[in-house]
Amino acid sequence: MTPGTETITVAGIDIAVRIEDGAGPTLVWLSGFRSDMAGSKAEALAEFGRRTGRRVVRFDYSGHGVSGGRFVDGTIGRWADEAMAVIDRFADGPMVLVGSSMGGWIALLVALRLQAAGRADRLKGLVLIAPAPDFTSRLMEPSFTDAMRIDLAEHGRTEIPSAYAPEPTVITAALIEDGRRQAILDGDIRVGAPVHILQGMRDPDVPFRHAMLLVDRLVHDDVVLTLIKDGDHRLSRPEDVARILAAVEGLASA
Repeated sequence: MTPGTETITVAGIDIAVRIEDGAGPTLVWLSGFRSDMAGSKAEALAEFGRRTGRRVVRFDYSGHGVSGGRFVDGTIGRWADEAMAVIDRFADGPMVLVGSSMGGWIALLVALRLQAAGRADRLKGLVLIAPAPDFTSRLMEPSFTDAMRIDLAEHGRTEIPSAYAPEPTVITAALIEDGRRQAILDGDIRVGAPVHILQGMRDPDVPFRHAMLLVDRLVHDDVVLTLIKDGDHRLSRPEDVARILAAVEGLASA
């Protein structure tokens, strides 16, 4: 475990958490699919917290980074449970959720859970970077070949190539089935806080129209959508990171 990393046990699995101490609102980083809290944007947010004196909480989902568990056992619901546990333990007072790709879906699920529990006042806002709600059913499943569907049905798993790692990504039937249960884009969404979405228009993984659909569904909330004409999925160039941090500061200071 990296020095300075704390752990919290969720459903028997050790989840690694790193904290930058500072004043609120707490900035909570939620990583993407197969990403972790050591990624460049997560590190930039941590450095932003140190520089501005803001509290930053970041963690690795089970099966990711330095947390315990196996990636193939993970589901959207499980990772959302882990996010809630980390927030309840380490995110003091009001907070801004900063979610990248799948982390955007997790952030929205967390916001909806807080809303349902009468705790929406905990949220100062959400910054969503190339958010991918419902990506398992709306973006991933339509791309499956017949052979992949047979693998899922007969063996409970299949593989897809990854543009971000040398080895393919194992996709399980459990991930797909749970993704359908966690779907949120079929109706209106109310998170009870302002939302700033940053989306690259050259994103090969999450088309910018997906972000526009999310804007349409957030009918009850104040939403800003920033489209970056030459932006890719990662949005990790210096100018992209500057936009992200400006959005975070804008919501945190509001």
